[in-house]
Amino acid sequence: MCPSDTTGWLGFWPTRWTPRPDWNADTDFDVRLQDVPLTNRRPDVVVYRADTIDLTPTRPEHVLMVVEVVSPGSQTTDRIVKVDQYAKAGIVFYWRIEQAANGVPLIYTYILDPATGAYRTGDMFTGTVEVSAPFPVKIDLGKV
Repeated sequence: MCPSDTTGWLGFWPTRWTPRPDWNADTDFDVRLQDVPLTNRRPDVVVYRADTIDLTPTRPEHVLMVVEVVSPGSQTTDRIVKVDQYAKAGIVFYWRIEQAANGVPLIYTYILDPATGAYRTGDMFTGTVEVSAPFPVKIDLGKV
């Protein structure tokens, strides 16, 4: 989680990228990963089924994708701990956004492998993100 979003990503997602009418993309949204032991996470961005907006906290089966913006204080948690937790909860897509030392934004994408229950590394993007899954989207990182 990025408590002080210096990258501008948290404002970008819900206002400039709407996945599809049946999905919402929001910040400040809890996801209950498991009941025992109780594990709630608040990803920086959650893409979830629009018809579940009133369920609080939302459940992993309603979540398609989570996005974490890595800050210096969240590197271990976002790169290791949350990746494992989100995969075990069955969330299909995980994106991690970091800022390189030269200030260039980097996006790392992961997709859940149903055979192993772990994430497979997808693509890494700088410049322009263009993907077809989980939704067709093209993002010019220079404009964020």
